[in-house]
Amino acid sequence: MHLFKKLFFIGTFAVCGTAASLAAEQPSDIPAWLKSHIGEGQGQIAEVVLQRARTLYLKKVAAGIVKNPCYFAMDATRPHGGGSGKRFYTICEAERTFRADGTGHGSGRNVKGANFGNGKECVKNFGNAQDSYLTTGGAYVTAETRTLFKGYYRTSAKQEAALVRSFVQFDGEGETANARERDIGGHAAVLLRQIRYRYMPKSPYANENGCVPVGNLEDYASGRSNGCTSWSWSNAEQIVPLMKDPTTIYIYPESQDIKAVAQAVSARKPPSSDRPYWNAVCLKQIGAPKFWSNEQLKPILAKYHKEPAPTPGRPATCKSER
Repeated sequence: MHLFKKLFFIGTFAVCGTAASLAAEQPSDIPAWLKSHIGEGQGQIAEVVLQRARTLYLKKVAAGIVKNPCYFAMDATRPHGGGSGKRFYTICEAERTFRADGTGHGSGRNVKGANFGNGKECVKNFGNAQDSYLTTGGAYVTAETRTLFKGYYRTSAKQEAALVRSFVQFDGEGETANARERDIGGHAAVLLRQIRYRYMPKSPYANENGCVPVGNLEDYASGRSNGCTSWSWSNAEQIVPLMKDPTTIYIYPESQDIKAVAQAVSARKPPSSDRPYWNAVCLKQIGAPKFWSNEQLKPILAKYHKEPAPTPGRPATCKSER
């Protein structure tokens, strides 16, 4: 039995009416029902994150780029994991639905010359360099969805299932403009480890040699990603269909927010209404955030990739079993 069910959505993820009626609104005209979700508590959205996400959405609707009745936002300053880890937001205003879910963040890297790695709970390092594995805040619009076979995995002592995972490509602008080049998008946080190849010529997924990859299923919803937005398997089954038609995703913070918070921390400026927003739990944990620009990391990563490559794994070939 395939565990990766056919994508569908119901309940609070139902179609939210037309987006066109919202286009004439001003970004500040947040309806009362949505204002009730503003805050920094569990399942709430910070006001600056909602304002920017809504402004981006209304702008793209007015330009005719987006007709999807729902839009999305992420607050990468919040901790990942537990009840407070609900930091990815689905907002469908016509149906007055708001939902907060968990999502992963970029793991970053620790390479010779620079350590820009992130822990599992809070993000300290952000950036937009190719192969940096970092989250980049800013504006995105969803593009095509690619559904790919990843391999077979064991579900019981005598049964296996095919892992077929959908990936929603994001297109960005400004500092997020290289999202497609970086292969940044959204997907379920599942993959296969310890891949080997088995001769299964009757499988619809077999390659030209009659082989298929087989591995151990790993669910890393509580971990990090390579910079993509990653959701739990069950949440992905509800979120991905809502992105079938283009819509917007706004990820906070942007580089100017990161730099402003770092400056405020350096100046020992106490938390106040005029200090840039950052989740207090994570700010205490990381000390101060940092944005690594492409210009900073490109030469470091280029040097890193000149290092001897690890021994390649087993090639995608196998022998028929007698």
